[in-house]
Amino acid sequence: MKREFVLKKMESEPAQPVRYYLDMDGDFVRMNDLIGHTLYIKHTGYQCLSCGSDEPVYARGFCKKCFFESPLAGQWFIHPEKSTAHLDIADRDLDYEKKIQLAPHVVYLAKTSDVKVGVTRRSQVPTRWIDQGATEAMIIMETPNRYLAGLTEVALKSHLDDKTRWRQMLRPGTPGGDLEEVFQRIREHIPVETRAYLLDERPVYRFVYPVESYPESLKSVNLKKEKEVEGKLLGIKGQYLIFADGKVLNIRNHEGFRVEFSV
Repeated sequence: MKREFVLKKMESEPAQPVRYYLDMDGDFVRMNDLIGHTLYIKHTGYQCLSCGSDEPVYARGFCKKCFFESPLAGQWFIHPEKSTAHLDIADRDLDYEKKIQLAPHVVYLAKTSDVKVGVTRRSQVPTRWIDQGATEAMIIMETPNRYLAGLTEVALKSHLDDKTRWRQMLRPGTPGGDLEEVFQRIREHIPVETRAYLLDERPVYRFVYPVESYPESLKSVNLKKEKEVEGKLLGIKGQYLIFADGKVLNIRNHEGFRVEFSV
């Protein structure tokens, strides 16, 4: 198989193990079936995920112009507490921002590199956790908008991680302690104005990833610098392809890259 297409994050299904699919310009390939095979991926150009131009990707799959102008790349995506749609205040496009920011959101604890706190739309459960390579996750709160969830996250990230350290995430095992115990330890730090949204029932979700083995030494591949990667695929976790020689490719970090892909 040999194809050329624009990289976008892998789609996933919460099976045991998680099932991954790579979108090759509308033709979805089940990546689990490629584990054990040798892949060749070569960077050949760019295509902005917003405007479609061939300008170099600046960040998150967008060219520089779109990153600073498109409503798809507003700062509130990364910093939920900066959401303003609930105040009828636009950042870049109020109609779009209302659609996303005013949807139900959840605050969760997840075991990635360690126990972390995070925010996502209710509709993105459990996709968000799989994208982060979480082995366990638990929703602690559901809010009517993104701002309130972000306010809670800001208060809790002084006591928990809010980022995933990829090297630790790409290790076998389940990091951190019991999620319910962690929640009971940090719940006093939840802002008074959002405590009404805490859930009484907090089931734990668990995930297993399609990984044959984990290399002891890991090296992240940057296609902008190295242009290509080739190796036997050992497995997939989060949005990372893990190769037998210890190289790992973060697909999410290469969205908007045109690649030649062959097996």
